This record gives sequence, C-alpha cells and structure tokens, in this order.
Amino acid sequence: MVPPVNYASLRALEAAERRRSYSLAATERYVTHSAISHQIRQLELSLGISLFVRSGTQMLPTPECSRLASRIRRALNEIDQALAETSARQGAAVTPLLLSVMTDFAMFWLIPQLGTFTAQYPEIELTVAPHTNITPPDPRTADIGIWHQKATAHGYRSVRLTEDSVICVCSPDFAARYPDLGNKQLAEVPLLRFGSRSWREFFEAAGIEDPPPEKGPVYRDAGALLQAVISGQGAAMIRCHMAAPFLARGELVRIGTAEVPAQLDYYVTWMEDHPRKKDIDTFVTWLRENLSAENRE
Repeated sequence: MVPPVNYASLRALEAAERRRSYSLAATERYVTHSAISHQIRQLELSLGISLFVRSGTQMLPTPECSRLASRIRRALNEIDQALAETSARQGAAVTPLLLSVMTDFAMFWLIPQLGTFTAQYPEIELTVAPHTNITPPDPRTADIGIWHQKATAHGYRSVRLTEDSVICVCSPDFAARYPDLGNKQLAEVPLLRFGSRSWREFFEAAGIEDPPPEKGPVYRDAGALLQAVISGQGAAMIRCHMAAPFLARGELVRIGTAEVPAQLDYYVTWMEDHPRKKDIDTFVTWLRENLSAENRE
C-alpha cells in the first residue's frame, strides 16, 4: 500500500511535469525551487520510483510520471472547481495565466483589447510575456501561446487564429510629399524593408516591373517597422490586422489596392488537459470571436 501523500506534493508534481522545470513550477506555486525538489523527492520515496531525470536545464518526466501527472491533473481540476463553487470568498486571489505572445501581435492588437477582456472576465488574470523569435519557445514554459508556428509537443493543441493579408501603407505626411503616389510609383519613393520578406512579390501583385529595393534600413521586428512608417520614414508592407486601427485613426494611409497573403500565420496554443482549462478556453473563445468580428467589419 502506498503511504499517504500530501496535497502540496501532488501540486508540485503536476506543475513540474507540465513545465518540465522545477524552477518554473516553483514560480507558479509561489514556493522555492528546493521546496518543489523536496516535495517530489518525498513522492519518489513513497512510490519507490524515479519521476524525473535531468537533461541539461530541463527535468524530464519519466513515462510513469507523465501518466500519473495526467490523472492528477484531472483530479485537481475537479477539486479546484468544487472549491470555487463552494467558497464563500469573492475575488479570492488566483495565479495569473502566463501568456506568451508575439511582440507585434501584443503591441498592436492584444494589449489595446485586453481592457475589454478584463472587464468581461475579471476573475481571469493574465501575465503577458512578449516573444520575438519566429520559432516558438517550449510550450511548457507558458499557459497560453500566440506564436507564428504550431506546437508539436504531445498533449498540446494549436489553432490558427485568422487569415491575413499584407498591404502597402505610409504616413499622411509622407503621402503629402508624394501627392500622386500609387502602387505604380512605389519604385520611385523610399521603401522600408522587412527582414523576412522582400518587396518582390508585392511588386508583382501591383504590376511593377522595376526590381525591388536593395538599399535602405531593414527591420527584423514588425512593430519597429510599423513605428518607422508612422514616423514618415517611408512606405512599407504591413499586415492588415496591424494597420487597421492606424488607418481608422488617420495615422496611416493605404497606397493603392494591391495586397498579398501574409507569409506567417498566428496560432494560439495550449495544453489540452491543463488544470486551468476552463479559464484558457474562455480566453481562446474571446480571442477568436473578437478577431472574427474584425474580419466581418
């Protein structure tokens, strides 16, 4: 018969298996690294097996650990829901969900919309962590991810958020300096370049026979590129979703009608049997509904 184990040890095991890290589990549980290590060690002694093996900076769960954690996760979810329904405390503190999100999406869509989400769901707190690399991080390091690529880790789900197109825009001041500016005249004005995409495809869509620009500043971050356009440094290719609020406020103007499909999609990613699945589902539904509403407009 297995000796009794304490509740904190089960919480430690679930978090460490999901995060693949004692340090991240400790941060989530508001305890020290040594406390997580001690709690898991006590479980290993009680069960008579090893639950984790170290690989570099990660603590990788054994197959037995993953099977156990999956069942514990479901049980803890039930316990959490029962406690929430029974508790008389309103507005009790909850651990924020860690949201890792591409920097451009965060700055120009998510953050301006977050007030609406918070007002609608005040019980769900988010910690927003910007991510800049096209390659997503280990999905276990966050509760929710909004990245340019799907997660391939077992037990994770990735859903494409929306299709998008790229258009050409500039600032009103820039447009005033070139009053007859249209797609056909793009080769004659300063064009800002994005590190991961040439102007070639856009030139072809606009019917421009000139070669794409090979000189001038190159921006590797879409947010920095947008700021350069707003400041009047030149015209640039910008995603429709990113440009839309600036076009509506008159801070940007569209040049011509040509557009090309965006090369990179956005995917929202989460662990399917996450202990906060209900809150994550609420956020994902809100996110997709608001993006769909913008598409209809």
